[in-house]
Amino acid sequence: MASEFGYSLKITVYGQSHGEAVGAVADGLPAGEPFSLERLAKFMARRRPGAPLTTGRREPDAPEFVSGVLPGERETELVTCGSPLCAIIRNTDARPSDYSAFADTPRPGHADYTAYVKWGGKADMRGGGHFSGRLTAPICAIGGIALQILERRDIYVGAHLEAVGGISDARFPLLPTKQLFDEIAGKAFPVIDDACGKAMQKAIAEAAAELDSIGGIVECAIVGLPAGLGSPMFDGVESMLSRALFGIPAVKGVEFGNGFAGSASRGSQNNDPFVIAGGKISAETNNSGGILGGITTGMPVVFRVAFKPTPTIGKPQRTVYLSRNEPAILEARGRHDPCVALRAVPVVEAVAALVTLDLLLSSGYFYNTNC
Repeated sequence: MASEFGYSLKITVYGQSHGEAVGAVADGLPAGEPFSLERLAKFMARRRPGAPLTTGRREPDAPEFVSGVLPGERETELVTCGSPLCAIIRNTDARPSDYSAFADTPRPGHADYTAYVKWGGKADMRGGGHFSGRLTAPICAIGGIALQILERRDIYVGAHLEAVGGISDARFPLLPTKQLFDEIAGKAFPVIDDACGKAMQKAIAEAAAELDSIGGIVECAIVGLPAGLGSPMFDGVESMLSRALFGIPAVKGVEFGNGFAGSASRGSQNNDPFVIAGGKISAETNNSGGILGGITTGMPVVFRVAFKPTPTIGKPQRTVYLSRNEPAILEARGRHDPCVALRAVPVVEAVAALVTLDLLLSSGYFYNTNC
C-alpha cells in the first residue's frame, strides 16, 4: 500500500481509524529547523473533531514525536535534526462496534466495497480504516511543521471554505496576504465573507438534520513563491500538488486558476497580460493560477479542491449483502461529519505546504537562500 508522496521530502502515512494509532513519517526535512509546539497545536485544533457541525468523535490529536527532533531553545519548541521525523497520534475515542454492519453491507460511495475486493475482506474498515479522514490528522502534524519552515522564508499558505452545496464564499483576491490567511484561520467557520458562512452553516445543519450530508469546495493559495520552480509535463507543479491532494479522503476534483471556467472563455479573456510592477515582471490577472507549463510564474499559486458529500449517512440506501450476494438496505449509524470539506481546510493547507517544501528542496532553491 503506497500511502506516500514526495520526492526530496517523502511523506508516509500509516494507521487505521479505529486502530491503536495513526501517524506519519517525514523523510527529508532539513535539519536545524525549529518549530513551535504551541503553534502546531493551534493549527491542528482547526482540524480536530468535536466542534459544531462536525463528527461527535472526541480526539485530543496530540502528536508524539518519536524521532527526527531535538529539544529547542524554549520548552515548547523542537528542532529538526535531519533524521526521518516520525509522529504518532493515539486513537482514544474509537468505537469499532459502530461499523460491524459495514463488513457485509458496504456503504454506497465509500471504499468498503473496493477494499473488500482488493484484500479479500481482510482489510480493517472500522471507521473507514486506512481510507478514513482520521488519517489527515498526522498529515496536519507534519504539514504544520512545514508551514512554519516556509513562513521563515516569507512563503505563506492559506485556504478557506469556498463553497458548500452551491453556496459560494468570496474568492481570494489577486494578491492574498498573510494577514487575510490569519484572519480566516482565526474564525470558527473558515470563510472570507461571514454572511456566506452563515448560509453554509445552515445548509450543513439542514443536511445533518435530514440524516444526509453535503459536499464542498476548498480554495487554497500559496504566496511568496519565486518564478521558475517546477518542471514541464509530469513533474509540473500542478502534477505534484494534484497527486498529493487526491490522497485526501473524499477529494474528487482539483482545478488551478480559472480551471474549468476557462474552457468556456476565449484566449483574449483567459490569458494573463504581462506587466511591469515595481520594476519586476508580473501579471495583470491570474487565470493561470500562478503556473504556466508546470512552472511557477511568481504570482500566487491558486487552486480549488472539490470534496464529495460524506458517504456515511443515516438515510436508507440500497446496497448488497456481500456474503449472500443479495440486495440489502443500509441505514448507517455512527459519528460522521455532515460536510467533510469543513475540517478539510487546514488539511489542504498542510498538503500544499508539504508539496511546496518538497518543490523547494528538489529545486535547490531552499539551500540557496540566506535564511
